[in-house]
Amino acid sequence: MQICSVCSEQTPKYRCPACKIRYCSLGCYKRHKDTCVPFEQPAPIDPAANNAFNTEPWTVEDLLHEEDITDKVPLQRLQLLGQSKELRDLLCNPHLRQLLYSVDGADSKYDAMKAAMQEPLFVEFSDQCLKIVENEAKSLTSNEADDL
Repeated sequence: MQICSVCSEQTPKYRCPACKIRYCSLGCYKRHKDTCVPFEQPAPIDPAANNAFNTEPWTVEDLLHEEDITDKVPLQRLQLLGQSKELRDLLCNPHLRQLLYSVDGADSKYDAMKAAMQEPLFVEFSDQCLKIVENEAKSLTSNEADDL
C-alpha cells in the first residue's frame, strides 16, 4: 500500500499532474505545489540501444559522486548489475520502471523507498540487486583470502 508523498500518513487518492507524486488531500497538494518539480518524460526509447534501463546510455561513473556517498560498492560489482539477465527481465515490467521513476523523482527518497518496499515487485528487484552484489562480494572476499 502506498502512502502520501507529502504527509506520509494517509493513503494517496490523487496524483500531481506536473510531477506525478501521489498525495492524499487538498492540504497536502497546497503544501506540495510550492516545491513541485515537473516530471520530465524520458526521451523516446531507442530499440537499438542495448541498455538495461532502456533510457539514454549512462555509466556507473555518472552516478557516483565522492561527496554524496559514504558507503560505496566497488565499481566492478556495480557493473555486474548491468550485465544481469534477471535484472533486465525485471526491468521489462512497466510497473517496476514507474516505481523506480517515482523513487528517483520523490522529494523524500526515504518515504518513497519505504512506500516502494511495500510492493512485492520492487522487493524482488531490490533482492536481485543485492544478490548480484553480495555474491560478487563473497567471491571477491574468497579471492582476497586466497591471495594471502
